[in-house]
Amino acid sequence: MKTRTPAVLLSAALLVLSAAVPAQDLGRYSEEGLRAELAGLADVETAVLVPMRDGIGLSTNIWRPKGATGPLPTVLWKTPYNEHSPRGTSARLAIEALRNGYAFVVQSERGRYLSQGRYQILGHPQTDGYDALSWIAAQPWSNGKVGTLGCSSSAEWQLSLAAMDHPAHAAMVPMAAGAGIGKVGPFQEQGNFYTGGVPRTLFAVWMYGVDNPLRAELPQDLAGPLRARVAQYNDLDAKKPAVDWQRHIRHLPYAQLLSSLGEPPATFERMIGRGPADPAWEQGGLYRDSMGWGVPALWFNSWYDVSIGPNLALFNHARAAGTDAQASQNQYVVIGPNPHCQFWQLGKDYTVGDRAMGDASFPVSAQIWAFFDRWLKNQPKAFPASTPHVRYFTMGANRWQSDAQWPPQAARPVRLYLRSGGAANSLYGDGRLTFEAPSAEEPKDSYRYDPANPVQTIGGGDCCNGGLVTAGAFDQRPVEARHDVLVYTSAPLDAPLEVSGFVDAVLQVSSSARDTDFALKLVDVAPDDTAWIIGDTILRARYRDGYAAPAPMQPGQVYTLKPTPITTSIRFGKGHRIRVEVTSSNFPKFARNLNTGGANESEDVPVVADNAVHHSAAAASYIELPVVEHSKP
Repeated sequence: MKTRTPAVLLSAALLVLSAAVPAQDLGRYSEEGLRAELAGLADVETAVLVPMRDGIGLSTNIWRPKGATGPLPTVLWKTPYNEHSPRGTSARLAIEALRNGYAFVVQSERGRYLSQGRYQILGHPQTDGYDALSWIAAQPWSNGKVGTLGCSSSAEWQLSLAAMDHPAHAAMVPMAAGAGIGKVGPFQEQGNFYTGGVPRTLFAVWMYGVDNPLRAELPQDLAGPLRARVAQYNDLDAKKPAVDWQRHIRHLPYAQLLSSLGEPPATFERMIGRGPADPAWEQGGLYRDSMGWGVPALWFNSWYDVSIGPNLALFNHARAAGTDAQASQNQYVVIGPNPHCQFWQLGKDYTVGDRAMGDASFPVSAQIWAFFDRWLKNQPKAFPASTPHVRYFTMGANRWQSDAQWPPQAARPVRLYLRSGGAANSLYGDGRLTFEAPSAEEPKDSYRYDPANPVQTIGGGDCCNGGLVTAGAFDQRPVEARHDVLVYTSAPLDAPLEVSGFVDAVLQVSSSARDTDFALKLVDVAPDDTAWIIGDTILRARYRDGYAAPAPMQPGQVYTLKPTPITTSIRFGKGHRIRVEVTSSNFPKFARNLNTGGANESEDVPVVADNAVHHSAAAASYIELPVVEHSKP
């Protein structure tokens, strides 16, 4: 059954929703202008200690429309960052909330800034989050309905809270929330700590800035007007010394990356010794797909973010969970071409990395407040049930599309096989990508992986990494020129080919080492030979049979590897070529495998590995593309 929304109808729907955007463009305001606007709109309570069940108080600021009478719907923004005074995105959203008749609440997580207690990543969402909802719903100014909102850290804590199905939790808008996911479907990233069992360096860099076990604190009994007064001139926002991450990220052992800077042991040190399947991951605030789902949600995700795959797998899980039928029936997702949290930057002449995306405009704020109006104000027409459940930007075609599901209903798997005459090394080798499977034995492609000389990361999906990697679409030819990168390229396409969904890969590999990594990249090669990165994945070979069953490799033996999918929507244009790269490092995005087969993150002496990709009729290496064929008008 055809359910794809015609582009003209989708454009009309977006124009209707965009009418709800405030007349003034808040993006043009300075920080001082935003604060002045907010002060003029609101009655404010500052540094209120909201009690948790164990007696700890979380510092909370409350903005209500000036002079408002009667119960109000409320939007809660919970954060580990210093947003005691909203700034940037949170300030603009606070102003929009007030203009639309909402109370806006900003709460600092436990152990952060003016909140009491000890910090724990994700902020105890199932206890502190639940208690915050209960407190808001009980206030005389509340109508008993709360929506949660935020991007990145302000979204991640919402996920496991949604499993609690709190009666006041009427709706949620999680944006770029992947670091709140422990395990969902094939993805077991434990909150962005891993991909394919390989540590992501962004976590260590991010924790350096956020985790401070020796922080200064206000006296625990300081409350009321005096606490609010102190909050006006002391926000406890100490700045740590700057780090040259481009240099320091090479430090070995990786487990000592932060302690070698003089940092006391904290969250990173507690986590780095765990494997991806360690039961300790289940003790924190991460969401797992063994949980239910209880809240209608409007998700915002993006192709060049750190965890687009887990985000869309969780969207599918929430729709199928069935623990709350109404919640499962009311999951909606918007997927843009932008990097992490840059949804409000989408517009005309949009560029991601170095690649032009055309007009990527989307009425982000209008959608948020329409969704909240539906669930917090009981206005069904504000966000009609006919709204497509999936709206996504197809790169290359540079247009928004919609569907009833993800992947799109029309997507069909098409395989492209890695082929060569045994010399696929570099852009100048004989690697090719064909729709025809090999019919006989073909020579393997070999390369030498030296952890002391890893393949450089250029673009792709990433965030929050201290400047180590700039996310987005960038030309990959500088890395494709290396001999330790295998490059497989299709013939020029006779017609455009849309790929929208989860891109799977199967690699037949061998190594001289007891353990090594295999990194795979999907690339769009334009007629001028620019090689745009679309997405990447990686798998540590010891986890080929699952994260709970790590096993060494035997030299020369061929193993089947199935890394987690690349997730995207891209139209490869007529005359473009599809390319796949395979190598054994993608650094500094991912920590290097030292190839010893031992406790990699605690070691500092690397071993050089001779690695190979095999392709034959009996053991083919291939990618499987979800190809969408559009009906002709």
